[in-house]
Amino acid sequence: MNAVEPGPQSRGVLANRCYIPAAHASATSGPTTVVSLGDSFISGEAGRWKGNSTISTTDRAGTDRAWTGTGYDASRVYGDTDASGCHRSDVAEVLSTVVFFAGKINLACSGAVTANIFRSSNGGQGEKGEPTQAAKLRYVAAITRVKVVVLSIGGNDLGFADIIQACAQAYAAKTGPCNPAQQQAVNSRRQAAFFGVGKAIDEVRAVMADAGYQRSDYRFILQSYGSPVPRASEARYGELDPQRASTGGCPFYDADLDWARSSLVSQISDGLSYVAGVKGVEFLDLRNSLQGREVCATASRQATVNQPPSGETSEWARFLTLNLAQGEIQETLHPNFYGQKALGRCLSLAINAGAGRGSCRTTAGKGPDGMVYTR
Repeated sequence: MNAVEPGPQSRGVLANRCYIPAAHASATSGPTTVVSLGDSFISGEAGRWKGNSTISTTDRAGTDRAWTGTGYDASRVYGDTDASGCHRSDVAEVLSTVVFFAGKINLACSGAVTANIFRSSNGGQGEKGEPTQAAKLRYVAAITRVKVVVLSIGGNDLGFADIIQACAQAYAAKTGPCNPAQQQAVNSRRQAAFFGVGKAIDEVRAVMADAGYQRSDYRFILQSYGSPVPRASEARYGELDPQRASTGGCPFYDADLDWARSSLVSQISDGLSYVAGVKGVEFLDLRNSLQGREVCATASRQATVNQPPSGETSEWARFLTLNLAQGEIQETLHPNFYGQKALGRCLSLAINAGAGRGSCRTTAGKGPDGMVYTR
């Protein structure tokens, strides 16, 4: 893990890896920090994109933040994690918070499963050339005063990427909805996945305890996921409209959209909520955090040359198209620049509200600043 220079003191912001103070700190000294751990949903995957557009040249109607003026350089957004694939973006959720801590540190990595959180001595596995996230957290906890730990994990243990691929392939091949088979797959993975989430919580606590922290010294928030796709009734394109797959970015059957938005996301959120309750950590419910801003949602639109992207009108998740060569496949169906900003706003509200369980939801017609948090 590399050190980077701290940001301006006036803003109290540290960079997205870690800040090294002049002297060793303890649990009660050093600069205060909020730390994110987990997978692509919180690492900042898709932060490169300010909405979606079918324009394939230059900055793609203002949506591609990797445009340099002569070409594309995704490291402008993901830094040195562009090459590794961890894709910790400059607008990742924790970095988009407005909180009264000296540092905001993002240790998450795209593609992470629960075993990537664990300590190596307890079955942990490094990812993409990096040590386990427990090892990285141990370092941060030793040199800063961690006040909040935020964890997003479990989706990859349930096979989220496999589900997307299977459902898109079913739509393209016209073989019928994928959700019956994929629900069976989720059912077969559920117990192990949520057990892994519980163990990840235990592992984080063990790291913090080894660094001299009492549980009362920091807050621990487990968060769920938002749906990147809308319900069928809220999709801009009909099920048989060729635009749904060619340029719309949501190549799924109506039944699969409904299952993903109303059933699968809720199943995952409910399961994570249960684990949080059993383990005694806070829970942040994000199942409605992209409502109306999902890919293909009727309340949002794609950017064009004459209608540039904006937080009030653009989609907040990266689309999945079958004929556009833009970016990387791993970015698809993740919160984009606007989605990350909105999630940062949500996390800010949750932190500033004090310890407890809550949920976030969008406000119709408003941008990321319109995110609402309720207990």
